[in-house]
Amino acid sequence: MSDDALLIRSSAVMALGTVISRVTGLVRNLLLVAVLGTALLGDTYNVANTMPNILYNLLVGGALTAVFVPQIIRAAREPDKGSAYISRLFTATSAALLIIVAIAMLIAPLLVHLYAPSFSGRALDITVAFMRYCLPQIFFLGIFALLGQIANARGVFGPMMWAPILNNLIAIAIFGYFLASVSNLEFGGITNSQIQTLGLGTTLGIVAQALVLIPVLKRSGVSLRIRFDWRGAGLGKSLQLASWTFLFVLISQVGYLITVNLATRTSVAAIIEGISYGVGYTPYSNAYLILLLPHSIITISVVTALLPKLSELAIDNKLAELRAQIVKAIRLVGIVTVPSAFFFLFFGPLIAQVLFFGISDNDAIFIGKVLGGFALAAIPLSLNLIAIRGLNAFENTKSQVISNLLINVVSIGFSVVAYLTLPTEWITVGLAASFTLSYWVGNALTFKLLARHSGSISTSEYRKLYVLLALVSLIIFIPLRFLVGVDLIPGGNIVSLLVVIVVADFAFLGLAKLFRIEEVAQTVKLILRRK
Repeated sequence: MSDDALLIRSSAVMALGTVISRVTGLVRNLLLVAVLGTALLGDTYNVANTMPNILYNLLVGGALTAVFVPQIIRAAREPDKGSAYISRLFTATSAALLIIVAIAMLIAPLLVHLYAPSFSGRALDITVAFMRYCLPQIFFLGIFALLGQIANARGVFGPMMWAPILNNLIAIAIFGYFLASVSNLEFGGITNSQIQTLGLGTTLGIVAQALVLIPVLKRSGVSLRIRFDWRGAGLGKSLQLASWTFLFVLISQVGYLITVNLATRTSVAAIIEGISYGVGYTPYSNAYLILLLPHSIITISVVTALLPKLSELAIDNKLAELRAQIVKAIRLVGIVTVPSAFFFLFFGPLIAQVLFFGISDNDAIFIGKVLGGFALAAIPLSLNLIAIRGLNAFENTKSQVISNLLINVVSIGFSVVAYLTLPTEWITVGLAASFTLSYWVGNALTFKLLARHSGSISTSEYRKLYVLLALVSLIIFIPLRFLVGVDLIPGGNIVSLLVVIVVADFAFLGLAKLFRIEEVAQTVKLILRRK
């Protein structure tokens, strides 16, 4: 099997799991919005439930999802196939996670004040309560990530992408129960027992997601044991690399902290100004989740399959092959991310109206406007991740910090300008646009930093493809947007969106064949062959 076919097939296994995971995740999020709304009550839950991910990513997540994969692959070349190193890593990581959870539980009110300083009174109490029920997720997020990366290093990719489906199904059951049994859950009327059920139910899903990987790991031949003999065991280099990753995530979280602050302030200001629909953090987070759909389905699947191979090529100093693999990944993800970006740009409100059918049109349309602000970020977001994984293969986390610093400085600068200059109902759209601009600027720097290790990666090898994909997307979506705008495409919102998707898919395949876009033809042939 060729390297291209192998990469596509490895990615396809994960992509299928990711598609189902994202679909169930989307259903989960739709139910969440239907239960809690897009205004202040929804913000209290979202701020609280986001905190475990923030702390996990800040303190250990970056290392677990990228830094340790090359280390595990290197350890696998030892006579014991890396079992001792993996067991020590598992023990050290578990101990660190438990300490983080304990400290976070104690300082939960401080964390709420940090990320949502405008919350006070009942809003503060609800957010703190939600947060304390959700913070144990940190431990299980870490265990899930570590077990998944060990499996990936052993060439087992699928289960890590399929496990989140169980988490989503549990959350769907919880939110479905509330939707069916509670007629009107409001900020002023939510009870402590309801907060407890929502918080613990959310955490239960993360617990199940982590524990389901244990039998998978055993089948891959990994035997985990509790080992405290850490001194001289090779963890020092991993911790050194992880320290740069900590700085990387810290910079990201400072940027995110400012975004959440500005968005929650906007939410409170909207209430004072009498704006009847949500314009704060919840619309921002929901639009961002939609943006991540193509990124998660294709880009993360491709780079997860690619990183072990890149690490081996970097260790063996096969730089030409490494550059070729990176270019293949860039070209492959482009066939999804480029048309998705223009789809979000032209049809953001329509997408949101169809997906978030349980809320008012004004709430849904605003989410769609925020999605439009995010839309063109789909392209550089994916490109930047590929370059970051290239740096991971060379075990260079310092350069990642430099590029991430630029991305966040640009984002923070334009976000503050948006907050100070735009009307309240447009601030969150401006925050999304600031995110988009920051990745276009930072992406170029990341590739320059990667070139210091891999050698120059010629943009001509993929630039023409991306221009063609953008041209094809404009040819398809501009007429479709006009037809929807003047109601020449019949039916309600769901009918209109389905017509747009079906027409766009067939037109894309036809134009891809006309323009001889090889990646599209190759992927379609491989899928048909697998069927």
